Amino acid sequence: NRVHLSYHNIPDTVVTVGRQRLVLDNARFVGDVGFRQNQQTFDALTVANSSLPDLGLAYVYVKQILRIFGDDNALGTLNSNSHVLHAAYSGLDFANIVGYGYFLDVDDDVPTLSSGTLGLRASGKRALGDSLTLLYTGEYAHQTDYASNPNSYGLNYYLIEPGIKYEGLTLKFDYEVLEGNSTAAFQTPLATLHKFQGWADKFLTTPADGIEDAYVTAKYGFGEIGFLDSLTALAVYHDFSAEDSSRDLGNEINVGVFSSFHKHFKLSLEYADFDAEDFSTDSEKIWLTFGVKL
Repeated sequence: NRVHLSYHNIPDTVVTVGRQRLVLDNARFVGDVGFRQNQQTFDALTVANSSLPDLGLAYVYVKQILRIFGDDNALGTLNSNSHVLHAAYSGLDFANIVGYGYFLDVDDDVPTLSSGTLGLRASGKRALGDSLTLLYTGEYAHQTDYASNPNSYGLNYYLIEPGIKYEGLTLKFDYEVLEGNSTAAFQTPLATLHKFQGWADKFLTTPADGIEDAYVTAKYGFGEIGFLDSLTALAVYHDFSAEDSSRDLGNEINVGVFSSFHKHFKLSLEYADFDAEDFSTDSEKIWLTFGVKL
């Protein structure tokens, strides 16, 4: 799923051309959907520059989007004339700051996925003692129709994520909003969507009246246990509601156990239970995944 060339002979600059993975920030807007056996990749040109202190700049031109569905699916490959701009600054003690612009033009394949998005993200942490750390993330983005999109809209995205970490335990509360206007909604079609809004994958496309997702995450890392190099347990509870109406979109519980052993092997067990209200149907899903990295 990848074949590309990288050129490193320009000072502080790497130029990559070909079929490549792209993962930006937390993969909420651009990701490789690494959970899937067939990952999402891109036929693209990437120019990354780090010549300024603490500042990373990147430009990506995307010609084709190779999605997780494979070549036999009519939407497995999307033609594109898209541009990605990304700037990340790490020179502040209290936070890393990211600014981005995603201008997606997927030609005539799925014109409603074409959009222009400008956003700002800040994330950081602060030690409150020897073992206790405060975590915080905030993000805002504004999205409009772009290129061949037949809809006309201007919608917002918000994320607030406070949390704490104590030794192996991490607790986070997230409130994420993707606005809708009953005709169109804020979309993130290039994201690692399985990572967000529940593992049951009920909201891969944002409903037309938007979505508000309030969720709590608890994660505990046990470290090395016996023959296991690492063992991590994760639990998440989501409460979903529509942003532009009074619809109750349901709730979901996610539970997962992730392990690695003998340096090259990974094994995970994941479970999702979606309880429907005014959207979709009740669903349960379970995954057992084994991976090898050489």
